[in-house]
Amino acid sequence: MQKTITPRPFLKWAGGKTRLRKALLANTPKKFEDYYEPFLGGGAFFFTLYREQKLRQAYLSDLNEELINAYIIVRDQVSKLIKLLSTYPYDEKFYYKKRAEAPEEMQPVERAARLIYLNKTCYNGLYRVNQQGIFNVPFGRYKSPTICDKKNLQAVSEALSSVQIECLSFKKIVERANPDDFVYFDPPYEPLSKTAKFTSYQASGFGQDAQLQLQQICHALSGRKVHFMLSNSSADLIKELYNANDFYIQPVETIRSINSNAQKRGKLTELIVTNYNAEGF
Repeated sequence: MQKTITPRPFLKWAGGKTRLRKALLANTPKKFEDYYEPFLGGGAFFFTLYREQKLRQAYLSDLNEELINAYIIVRDQVSKLIKLLSTYPYDEKFYYKKRAEAPEEMQPVERAARLIYLNKTCYNGLYRVNQQGIFNVPFGRYKSPTICDKKNLQAVSEALSSVQIECLSFKKIVERANPDDFVYFDPPYEPLSKTAKFTSYQASGFGQDAQLQLQQICHALSGRKVHFMLSNSSADLIKELYNANDFYIQPVETIRSINSNAQKRGKLTELIVTNYNAEGF
């Protein structure tokens, strides 16, 4: 992949890795073949690897259909998307009209424009759905939000041009990754307390059973000599699942950027887990 542009995430996503990307980059394998990211979200680490010219072939996936549709449209139909998105006003009535629309009944370009618009104009830039899978974040108050960032959307489209993007479960990674490939896992974080749990990115949520399944997949990848790196909270469950006897653990300090209470947007310790050290396996 050629380093000709400097794309950045086109969506603000809870748990985004913009602030953690330097630590992630420092822990990236020196050499690897294909790259997989099964919890795509805002894609901050993918764009970092792209800018650093570390990617040969990338496979991006997520279970969130809205998100994956948006990435595919940015990759394949960015001109139509920009044309439509540029007509959307920053207006409260228009916002609630768009929010009330059923995305599954829309054409793919309109569906992607809706998601980007809501993401840029909703309260705190927070993507959240209720148990019925309906986006329910209220209107945000901004001075002049950038709804259509034409240059960045074009840059992202170029970065994604040869990337495979699919709506898939993270469990499929075991069937796809080969020895010397590199997988980055950025699952919904295990909450540090019962009151800290983030209301879901998708209706199904991501509970302790899913965290355990992910750990088992990490063991399976290790057995096949597939590099993996995982980021998660420093919750007790994560420390138990990824112990130092089986994995390499690095605590890193970062900042919580999305919280309804501004006083709780403070420093946190997160964990970076790998199945390799600086010398490799």
